[in-house]
Amino acid sequence: MKKAFFLDRDGVINMDVDYLHKPEDVVLCPGVGKAVRKINEAGYLAVVVSNQSGIARGMYTLREVKAVERKIRELLEPENARLDAFYYCPHYKDGSVPEFAVECACRKPKPGLLLNAIRDLGIDPSASFLIGDQLSDLRAGEEAGCKAVVMVTTGQGFRNLEKARAENRIVKSSLPEAVEYLLAL
Repeated sequence: MKKAFFLDRDGVINMDVDYLHKPEDVVLCPGVGKAVRKINEAGYLAVVVSNQSGIARGMYTLREVKAVERKIRELLEPENARLDAFYYCPHYKDGSVPEFAVECACRKPKPGLLLNAIRDLGIDPSASFLIGDQLSDLRAGEEAGCKAVVMVTTGQGFRNLEKARAENRIVKSSLPEAVEYLLAL
C-alpha cells in the first residue's frame, strides 16, 4: 500500500482568499514548492482534500475549481513538485444549488474525502499524515485513521490557535515546518 500526505488547499498550499475560484488569484504560501517536493522525494503521495462549499452556494463551478487546480500545478512545476490528486467536497447543506445542497459524508470534518482517496489510490492511512489549517481538517484525518495530523497557522490556523492548543494539537507555522516535523516521526 502507498502512503500519503493529505493536504488542505486554501491556507495550506495557497494563500487563503475567500472562495478562491480564479486562477489569477492563486498565490502559493511561502515554501510550498520545496515542501511538496520533499513529500514526493520521501515516497509519499501528495493528495489535496478540500471543502469547496462555494459550488453549493452558487458562487462558482467545479470547472472553475479545476482551473485553480491547474494553476497550482503550474506554479509547482518549476520547483519539481507534484500534487498527485485533488479531492473536493462541493456540498453545503444550506447551499442554493439543489444538487449540492445536501448533507454528505465528504465535507470535513467527516472523513469521506480521505476515505475516497484511500480507496482510489491504495493508501495506507496508518502510514499517512494530514496537514490542515482548521480543526475540521484534523478531525477528518483522525477519523480516516491517519498516523498523525498537524495544524498550520497559515490560512485560518491563526484563528484556531487557542482551540488547537486547548486540545493539545500539534501546531506548526507553515507547510514546510509541518512536513519536516512529520518526516522525522
